[in-house]
Amino acid sequence: MKVLIISPKNKTLFNFRGDLIREIISKGHEVVTIGPNQDYINDVLELGVRFIEVPFSKDNLSILGDINYYNELKKVLKAEEPDLIFSYTIKPVVYGSLAAQRVGVKEVYPMVTGLGRVYASKSFKAKVLRLITGLLYKQAFKGSKKVIFQNNDDLRMLTSLRYLPKEKAVRVNGSGVNMERFTPNDLPDKPVFLMIARIIKEKGVFEFAEAARMVKAEHPEARFILLGGYDNSIGAIKPIELEPYISDGSIEFPGETKDVVPYLKKTKVFVLPTYYREGLPRTILEAMAMARPIVTTDWPGCRDAVIDGYNGLLVQPQDSKGLAEKMKFMVENPITVKQMSENSLKLCKEKYDVDIVNRHMVEIMGLEQ
Repeated sequence: MKVLIISPKNKTLFNFRGDLIREIISKGHEVVTIGPNQDYINDVLELGVRFIEVPFSKDNLSILGDINYYNELKKVLKAEEPDLIFSYTIKPVVYGSLAAQRVGVKEVYPMVTGLGRVYASKSFKAKVLRLITGLLYKQAFKGSKKVIFQNNDDLRMLTSLRYLPKEKAVRVNGSGVNMERFTPNDLPDKPVFLMIARIIKEKGVFEFAEAARMVKAEHPEARFILLGGYDNSIGAIKPIELEPYISDGSIEFPGETKDVVPYLKKTKVFVLPTYYREGLPRTILEAMAMARPIVTTDWPGCRDAVIDGYNGLLVQPQDSKGLAEKMKFMVENPITVKQMSENSLKLCKEKYDVDIVNRHMVEIMGLEQ
């Protein structure tokens, strides 16, 4: 079969979908990928795929831009005649599915990797966008064989809103994590907290920085590392806004890196205080694979992977003080932290190993042979 994968970012093709693509190819299928530009093109091609560029901006609200994206996808699908389409994130899902319906592709499997800020915000603009998005999702899902979700909250919400019937919805345990790459090592003696995220407000960057400042006032030996790149999307934080927390030593900010493993090895606790509508954050799974306890929000996606008190602690979104209290608990209770770290690894082996997740994905799409 010819499998066509529609992606919002080239980096996600090898970073989040690389193992799945290799699994599909190993079953004897051809894989063609679509991405928005030439970024990381060599990394993408190393997967053994063909690549087609179809430009678009994931944060662009231009109707004309979306129409152009849909029309270009339709042209590619007509030319390629794929047997099966797999897409993820809103615009590839919506416009890829609509284009597939138009050209007659029957095997369409969109993946909802979180609902994003549109479904998290309570603003009037977000409500209007939710209405439009809902209509688009409903139409897109009509031609889908199955719709794949990464957490229970998103599945329940979209089926309860009748975007799709329950029998079409199926859940997988996130994108999975490669446990041969992310392997456990001993926890450091000193309290080192690591957050990995795009530098946008909804990821909880300011909450992390504020909480770090509070904890350091009582535990100056604690370190708080923020790893990630500045962004130009909605909600982006400017360097000048983060600078006060860096200059006073509350947080350390190495910037963005292609390899997070060395940082996770030096980490005692992984933190993600997000209030963005996540699918199931891969950063949490990577930390779990390396036997790190997690402090994260009681929020869609995050709470799927973290059992409060077992492999980490849950905190309410946008609560810097509550986050500081949870992190202080981790500093002051090293025996509990060690037990939570072991539980993280155990849970990851049972549910989130990429081989387990990919077997499920291949089964859902009927690509076993």
